[in-house]
Amino acid sequence: MTTLFVNSMSCGSCARHITHAVKTLDPDAQLTIDLPARKVSIASSKSTEELVNAVKALDYEVSVVEE
Repeated sequence: MTTLFVNSMSCGSCARHITHAVKTLDPDAQLTIDLPARKVSIASSKSTEELVNAVKALDYEVSVVEE
């Protein structure tokens, strides 16, 4: 499980764009989005780096949450 902090994610539209980007990379990915906390948890076979790059490609500021 990879958890990302997406500083500029502020609405449902942002969440849909991020979901689409991740699902394009890995159609089997499972996402949990916490809008108020601006966190996206992703269960995927793709690497953290690939997931971060997919979200960054949408011009969002992204950092990995260490758990």
